[in-house]
Amino acid sequence: MASTHSPRRRAHTRHTAQTQIQVLGCSGGIGGPHLRTTALLVDHDVLIDAGTGVGDLSLGELSLIDHIFLTHCHLDHVVSIPLMVDSVGSMRTRPLTVHALPATIEVLKQHLFNWSIWPDFTQIPSPTNPYLIFEPLEIGDEITLNQRTFTVLPAVHTVPACGYAVRNTTSALVFSGDTGPNPALWPILNQMPDLRYLLIETAFCNREKALATLSQHLCPQLLAQELAQLTQPVRVFISHLKPGEVELTMEEVLHDAQAWAPQMLQNGMIFTL
Repeated sequence: MASTHSPRRRAHTRHTAQTQIQVLGCSGGIGGPHLRTTALLVDHDVLIDAGTGVGDLSLGELSLIDHIFLTHCHLDHVVSIPLMVDSVGSMRTRPLTVHALPATIEVLKQHLFNWSIWPDFTQIPSPTNPYLIFEPLEIGDEITLNQRTFTVLPAVHTVPACGYAVRNTTSALVFSGDTGPNPALWPILNQMPDLRYLLIETAFCNREKALATLSQHLCPQLLAQELAQLTQPVRVFISHLKPGEVELTMEEVLHDAQAWAPQMLQNGMIFTL
Protein backbone atom coordinates (compact mmCIF):
# COMPACT_ATOMS: atom_id res chain seq x y z
CA MET A 1 0.00 0.00 0.00
CA ALA A 2 1.14 3.55 -0.66
CA SER A 3 2.48 5.52 2.26
CA THR A 4 0.27 8.21 3.74
CA HIS A 5 3.16 10.57 4.38
CA SER A 6 3.81 13.61 2.20
CA PRO A 7 6.26 12.67 -0.60
CA ARG A 8 9.75 14.05 -0.19
CA ARG A 9 11.61 15.65 -3.07
CA ARG A 10 15.38 15.79 -3.00
CA ALA A 11 17.42 17.34 -5.78
CA HIS A 12 21.03 17.26 -6.92
CA THR A 13 21.11 19.16 -10.21
CA ARG A 14 23.51 19.19 -13.11
CA HIS A 15 22.73 19.28 -16.84
CA THR A 16 22.31 16.02 -18.73
CA ALA A 17 20.88 15.79 -22.26
CA GLN A 18 19.64 12.21 -22.49
CA THR A 19 19.19 9.37 -20.06
CA GLN A 20 20.29 5.86 -20.99
CA ILE A 21 19.19 2.80 -19.04
CA GLN A 22 21.20 -0.33 -19.76
CA VAL A 23 20.02 -3.79 -18.76
CA LEU A 24 22.86 -5.55 -16.93
CA GLY A 25 20.64 -8.37 -15.68
CA CYS A 26 16.96 -9.25 -15.90
CA SER A 27 16.68 -12.99 -15.26
CA GLY A 28 14.97 -14.79 -12.44
CA GLY A 29 18.07 -16.94 -11.97
CA ILE A 30 21.56 -17.78 -13.20
CA GLY A 31 23.08 -20.33 -15.55
CA GLY A 32 25.11 -19.96 -18.71
CA PRO A 33 26.72 -16.85 -20.17
CA HIS A 34 23.55 -14.78 -20.61
CA LEU A 35 21.58 -15.22 -17.39
CA ARG A 36 22.19 -12.44 -14.88
CA THR A 37 19.89 -11.36 -12.07
CA THR A 38 18.33 -7.93 -11.89
CA ALA A 39 20.40 -4.79 -12.36
CA LEU A 40 19.77 -1.68 -14.45
CA LEU A 41 22.51 0.91 -15.06
CA VAL A 42 21.23 4.47 -15.46
CA ASP A 43 23.80 6.43 -17.41
CA HIS A 44 27.12 5.65 -15.74
CA ASP A 45 26.43 6.53 -12.12
CA VAL A 46 23.18 4.96 -10.86
CA LEU A 47 22.05 1.37 -10.42
CA ILE A 48 18.52 0.14 -9.91
CA ASP A 49 19.06 -3.11 -8.01
CA ALA A 50 22.41 -4.85 -7.87
CA GLY A 51 22.03 -8.45 -8.97
CA THR A 52 24.69 -10.60 -10.60
CA GLY A 53 24.68 -8.51 -13.77
CA VAL A 54 26.74 -5.87 -11.97
CA GLY A 55 29.68 -8.28 -12.00
CA ASP A 56 30.14 -7.78 -15.74
CA LEU A 57 31.20 -4.16 -15.24
CA SER A 58 34.87 -3.25 -15.09
CA LEU A 59 36.51 -1.83 -11.99
CA GLY A 60 36.53 1.58 -13.63
CA GLU A 61 32.82 1.37 -14.40
CA LEU A 62 32.03 0.17 -10.88
CA SER A 63 33.96 3.08 -9.37
CA LEU A 64 31.73 5.58 -11.18
CA ILE A 65 28.51 4.35 -9.57
CA ASP A 66 27.42 6.78 -6.85
CA HIS A 67 23.86 5.60 -6.12
CA ILE A 68 21.95 2.32 -5.91
CA PHE A 69 18.15 2.27 -5.71
CA LEU A 70 16.93 -1.05 -4.33
CA THR A 71 13.49 -2.52 -4.93
CA HIS A 72 13.73 -4.98 -2.02
CA CYS A 73 16.15 -7.09 0.02
CA HIS A 74 16.08 -10.46 -1.76
CA LEU A 75 19.50 -11.85 -2.62
CA ASP A 76 19.12 -11.80 -6.41
CA HIS A 77 18.68 -8.01 -6.22
CA VAL A 78 21.41 -7.11 -3.69
CA VAL A 79 24.11 -9.75 -4.09
CA SER A 80 26.65 -7.51 -5.85
CA ILE A 81 26.63 -4.66 -3.34
CA PRO A 82 29.09 -6.20 -0.83
CA LEU A 83 31.58 -7.26 -3.48
CA MET A 84 31.27 -3.97 -5.32
CA VAL A 85 31.93 -1.88 -2.22
CA ASP A 86 34.88 -4.08 -1.29
CA SER A 87 36.32 -3.85 -4.80
CA VAL A 88 36.14 -0.11 -5.45
CA GLY A 89 35.54 1.59 -2.09
CA SER A 90 39.17 2.69 -1.83
CA MET A 91 39.06 4.05 -5.41
CA ARG A 92 36.28 6.48 -4.62
CA THR A 93 36.29 9.93 -3.03
CA ARG A 94 32.80 9.70 -1.47
CA PRO A 95 30.54 6.97 -0.11
CA LEU A 96 28.30 4.85 -2.26
CA THR A 97 24.69 5.74 -1.38
CA VAL A 98 22.15 2.92 -1.20
CA HIS A 99 18.55 4.19 -1.35
CA ALA A 100 15.95 1.74 -0.06
CA LEU A 101 12.85 1.30 2.06
CA PRO A 102 13.63 1.36 5.79
CA ALA A 103 12.73 -2.33 6.13
CA THR A 104 15.14 -3.21 3.32
CA ILE A 105 17.95 -1.25 4.95
CA GLU A 106 17.32 -2.98 8.26
CA VAL A 107 17.61 -6.41 6.64
CA LEU A 108 20.88 -5.47 4.94
CA LYS A 109 22.31 -4.19 8.21
CA GLN A 110 21.25 -7.22 10.23
CA HIS A 111 21.88 -10.02 7.78
CA LEU A 112 24.50 -8.88 5.27
CA PHE A 113 26.72 -6.04 6.51
CA ASN A 114 26.91 -7.54 9.99
CA TRP A 115 30.60 -8.55 10.27
CA SER A 116 29.59 -12.23 9.99
CA ILE A 117 28.42 -12.45 6.39
CA TRP A 118 30.34 -9.34 5.32
CA PRO A 119 32.10 -6.38 6.99
CA ASP A 120 30.00 -3.35 7.86
CA PHE A 121 31.19 -0.88 5.25
CA THR A 122 29.20 1.92 6.89
CA GLN A 123 32.02 1.79 9.47
CA ILE A 124 34.97 1.23 7.10
CA PRO A 125 37.50 2.79 6.86
CA SER A 126 35.90 4.88 9.64
CA PRO A 127 32.40 5.81 10.82
CA THR A 128 33.01 9.41 9.73
CA ASN A 129 34.42 8.45 6.33
CA PRO A 130 32.65 5.24 5.27
CA TYR A 131 32.60 3.50 1.90
CA LEU A 132 28.82 2.99 2.14
CA ILE A 133 25.83 4.95 3.44
CA PHE A 134 22.13 4.13 3.50
CA GLU A 135 19.43 6.63 2.58
CA PRO A 136 15.86 5.60 3.51
CA LEU A 137 13.00 6.36 1.18
CA GLU A 138 9.25 5.83 1.13
CA ILE A 139 6.61 5.14 -1.48
CA GLY A 140 5.91 8.38 -3.32
CA ASP A 141 9.32 9.95 -2.73
CA GLU A 142 11.02 11.67 -5.64
CA ILE A 143 14.81 11.98 -5.79
CA THR A 144 16.33 14.06 -8.57
CA LEU A 145 19.93 13.39 -9.61
CA ASN A 146 21.33 15.37 -12.52
CA GLN A 147 17.89 16.15 -13.98
CA ARG A 148 16.80 12.49 -13.69
CA THR A 149 13.94 11.96 -11.28
CA PHE A 150 13.51 8.60 -9.53
CA THR A 151 9.99 8.16 -8.17
CA VAL A 152 9.33 5.36 -5.68
CA LEU A 153 6.32 3.28 -6.73
CA PRO A 154 4.27 0.70 -4.80
CA ALA A 155 4.91 -3.02 -5.20
CA VAL A 156 3.35 -6.10 -3.59
CA HIS A 157 5.83 -8.80 -2.62
CA THR A 158 6.67 -11.19 0.21
CA VAL A 159 8.89 -8.53 1.78
CA PRO A 160 8.49 -4.74 1.72
CA ALA A 161 9.19 -3.76 -1.88
CA CYS A 162 8.86 -0.98 -4.40
CA GLY A 163 9.30 -0.16 -8.06
CA TYR A 164 10.70 2.95 -9.71
CA ALA A 165 9.84 5.45 -12.39
CA VAL A 166 12.87 7.04 -14.04
CA ARG A 167 12.09 10.32 -15.73
CA ASN A 168 14.03 13.09 -17.41
CA THR A 169 12.64 16.21 -19.07
CA THR A 170 11.13 14.32 -22.02
CA SER A 171 9.94 10.82 -21.07
CA ALA A 172 9.75 8.11 -18.43
CA LEU A 173 10.47 4.43 -17.87
CA VAL A 174 8.82 2.37 -15.14
CA PHE A 175 10.35 -0.73 -13.57
CA SER A 176 7.86 -2.76 -11.53
CA GLY A 177 10.37 -4.60 -9.36
CA ASP A 178 9.24 -7.96 -8.01
CA THR A 179 5.50 -7.78 -7.53
CA GLY A 180 2.27 -9.70 -7.57
CA PRO A 181 -1.04 -8.06 -8.48
CA ASN A 182 -0.56 -4.40 -7.63
CA PRO A 183 -3.76 -2.31 -7.81
CA ALA A 184 -2.11 0.82 -6.42
CA LEU A 185 0.33 1.01 -9.34
CA TRP A 186 -1.99 1.49 -12.30
CA PRO A 187 -3.67 4.78 -11.36
CA ILE A 188 -0.18 6.25 -10.94
CA LEU A 189 0.98 5.01 -14.34
CA ASN A 190 -2.23 6.19 -16.00
CA GLN A 191 -1.38 9.72 -14.87
CA MET A 192 2.06 9.66 -16.53
CA PRO A 193 1.61 11.25 -19.98
CA ASP A 194 5.35 10.90 -20.63
CA LEU A 195 5.49 7.15 -19.89
CA ARG A 196 7.28 5.39 -22.73
CA TYR A 197 8.47 2.02 -21.37
CA LEU A 198 7.17 -0.44 -18.77
CA LEU A 199 9.52 -3.18 -17.54
CA ILE A 200 7.36 -5.62 -15.62
CA GLU A 201 8.09 -9.00 -14.11
CA THR A 202 6.48 -12.30 -15.05
CA ALA A 203 8.39 -14.88 -13.06
CA PHE A 204 6.30 -18.03 -13.62
CA CYS A 205 4.38 -19.78 -16.36
CA ASN A 206 0.63 -20.32 -16.02
CA ARG A 207 0.86 -23.88 -14.73
CA GLU A 208 2.65 -22.41 -11.69
CA LYS A 209 0.01 -19.76 -11.03
CA ALA A 210 -0.48 -21.03 -7.48
CA LEU A 211 3.25 -20.65 -6.80
CA ALA A 212 3.24 -17.18 -8.37
CA THR A 213 0.38 -16.19 -6.08
CA LEU A 214 2.06 -17.65 -2.99
CA SER A 215 5.38 -15.93 -3.72
CA GLN A 216 3.71 -12.72 -4.91
CA HIS A 217 4.99 -12.76 -8.45
CA LEU A 218 3.14 -12.66 -11.76
CA CYS A 219 2.37 -15.33 -14.33
CA PRO A 220 1.03 -14.53 -17.84
CA GLN A 221 -2.62 -14.75 -16.81
CA LEU A 222 -2.04 -12.41 -13.88
CA LEU A 223 0.05 -10.11 -16.08
CA ALA A 224 -2.81 -9.79 -18.56
CA GLN A 225 -5.18 -8.84 -15.73
CA GLU A 226 -2.71 -6.21 -14.55
CA LEU A 227 -2.11 -4.70 -18.00
CA ALA A 228 -5.87 -4.47 -18.56
CA GLN A 229 -5.81 -1.64 -16.00
CA LEU A 230 -3.27 0.37 -18.00
CA THR A 231 -4.66 3.07 -20.29
CA GLN A 232 -1.31 4.41 -21.53
CA PRO A 233 0.07 3.34 -24.94
CA VAL A 234 3.47 2.10 -23.72
CA ARG A 235 5.99 -0.49 -24.83
CA VAL A 236 5.98 -3.45 -22.46
CA PHE A 237 9.03 -5.59 -21.65
CA ILE A 238 8.99 -8.75 -19.53
CA SER A 239 11.64 -9.37 -16.86
CA HIS A 240 12.48 -11.92 -14.16
CA LEU A 241 11.65 -15.00 -16.24
CA LYS A 242 12.67 -18.22 -14.51
CA PRO A 243 15.47 -20.18 -16.26
CA GLY A 244 14.14 -23.31 -17.91
CA GLU A 245 10.70 -21.76 -18.45
CA VAL A 246 11.61 -18.75 -20.59
CA GLU A 247 10.21 -19.95 -23.90
CA LEU A 248 6.99 -21.33 -22.42
CA THR A 249 6.35 -18.26 -20.28
CA MET A 250 6.95 -15.83 -23.14
CA GLU A 251 4.69 -17.89 -25.42
CA GLU A 252 1.95 -17.60 -22.81
CA VAL A 253 2.66 -13.89 -22.29
CA LEU A 254 2.25 -13.24 -26.01
CA HIS A 255 -1.03 -15.16 -26.00
CA ASP A 256 -2.58 -13.80 -22.81
CA ALA A 257 -1.39 -10.18 -23.17
CA GLN A 258 -1.28 -9.99 -26.95
CA ALA A 259 -2.90 -6.56 -27.10
CA TRP A 260 0.30 -5.13 -25.61
CA ALA A 261 2.73 -7.11 -27.83
CA PRO A 262 5.15 -7.57 -24.91
CA GLN A 263 8.81 -8.20 -25.63
CA MET A 264 11.28 -10.14 -23.53
CA LEU A 265 13.76 -7.95 -21.68
CA GLN A 266 17.32 -9.02 -22.45
CA ASN A 267 20.81 -8.22 -21.18
CA GLY A 268 22.46 -5.41 -23.08
CA MET A 269 19.27 -3.63 -24.06
CA ILE A 270 19.53 0.14 -23.80
CA PHE A 271 16.54 2.42 -23.31
CA THR A 272 16.98 6.10 -24.15
CA LEU A 273 14.84 8.77 -22.52
